[in-house]
Amino acid sequence: MKIAVSVGDINGIGLEILLKSHQKLQKLCKPIYCVDEELLKEASRKLKRKLPKNLELYSPKMLNKDLQIPQILAGKITKESGAYSYESFKTALFLTQNKRTKALLTLPIHKKAWQLAGISYAGHTEVLRDIFKQEAIMVLGSPKMYVALFSDHIRLKDVPKIIEYEALLKFLLKLAPFIKKLPCGVLGLNPHAGDFGVLGDEDFIIQKAIDEANQILKQDVYKGVLVPDVAFIGKHLKYYVAMYHDQGLIPLKTLYFDKSINISLNLPIIRTSVDHGSAFDIAYQNKAKIKSYLCAAKVACKLAKLKYKNH
Repeated sequence: MKIAVSVGDINGIGLEILLKSHQKLQKLCKPIYCVDEELLKEASRKLKRKLPKNLELYSPKMLNKDLQIPQILAGKITKESGAYSYESFKTALFLTQNKRTKALLTLPIHKKAWQLAGISYAGHTEVLRDIFKQEAIMVLGSPKMYVALFSDHIRLKDVPKIIEYEALLKFLLKLAPFIKKLPCGVLGLNPHAGDFGVLGDEDFIIQKAIDEANQILKQDVYKGVLVPDVAFIGKHLKYYVAMYHDQGLIPLKTLYFDKSINISLNLPIIRTSVDHGSAFDIAYQNKAKIKSYLCAAKVACKLAKLKYKNH
């Protein structure tokens, strides 16, 4: 099974993860790396690692002939590395959209580098939403716990504004097919889940959406509104919905950081990713871990097998 891999920011840990994990990854699938060979050679020299001989590469310059291949500047935020990581992602997406690969696996970008390169998106998920004109759902987790984010890469002060009944109900209904073990806990927005309106009215909206979703689905798929600060204590649930990014990812990464991955749902393609950043602070120091990346690859393969088995 062929899987397209975008390499993320070349100044971070992406290329190190690629080189370290290739022998294990090729036992799971046939990866096609969207990167130029000279960058892999430069990365292998910096890391003092041998370059595997059996790599299958697809240069981003195949789609953008004007793309400049940047120099690797370990741990530096540059517009050149941002532009290259964006073109690597677009190339991997092109391969997957055109059925040359069965899934898309992404290594971490740097959002500021994208901004410097004039790229208006906050990240991979936002690009996918725009291209496919569908509300991609960001789910992060491991086999022991998954967290779906109702809002993801937006400013914290903007979160209360988007807690709307119709939007949340639509989100819950689209997420439901992914939930394999009931119930899925839905976190409140405010401290104490609003304390019956004392600390905010948004939690009443969340409760209304939960009740309606369960009624439409004809079973209690969702449980809540849960008080966020105690929802993960003890024998926690397997699935949660968080109202904003850090509300869900702080407990998830505290418990399962090494094995956690990112999955984009509600799209016509399969896309998974690592659940960590480009880690500029340890770039090219041979310190990067590969477990999240390999877990993301395993899930991509599993989802692709299910999808293409049914077609």
